[in-house]
Amino acid sequence: MSLPIYLYGHPVLRAVSRPVDSGREGLKELVEKMYETMYESEGVGLAAPQIGLNEQLVVIDADPVADSFPECAGRKLTLINPEYEILDGEKIVCAEGCLSLPGLSENVARVEHILLRWVDEEFRPHEEEISGFLARIVQHELDHLDGKLYIDHISPIRKQLIRTRLRNIATAKVRVDYPVRYAPKR
Repeated sequence: MSLPIYLYGHPVLRAVSRPVDSGREGLKELVEKMYETMYESEGVGLAAPQIGLNEQLVVIDADPVADSFPECAGRKLTLINPEYEILDGEKIVCAEGCLSLPGLSENVARVEHILLRWVDEEFRPHEEEISGFLARIVQHELDHLDGKLYIDHISPIRKQLIRTRLRNIATAKVRVDYPVRYAPKR
């Protein structure tokens, strides 16, 4: 059974996440549940805030998009306490979607080349240069850890044009094929 994904409008998506401690109870089980949730909702990445936890934890399996983006082939990552730095300032515009914003897709400009640092489930440190669409996925998911959504990168005019759709998500007026948790009613 997968975990519910928190949708746009829920305050947990706007909070900054705290680092994961090496002694965190149930980490292995949580990571397994996050992968299961991501697969059942047909995503390629999932950040802990999307399941209601403000912890610096991300799971990615980019292999499903490898036909279009070869750099994603076989790329499955569990990122704990991740951070990145920009290696190439040139931004590429590409459509993005998000499990927390069902039914929406917007063009977002992101850098194409980053240096990613993280620890794995055993708290072993890793560092890797990542490019292309995989770098986009990483940046998208790490935004969640800072309380940001991809729509924060679009123009105010575009945001105004999708305002009704955002309101429908926030007020539970959308149908989703995976378990979700809507924003609390005000």
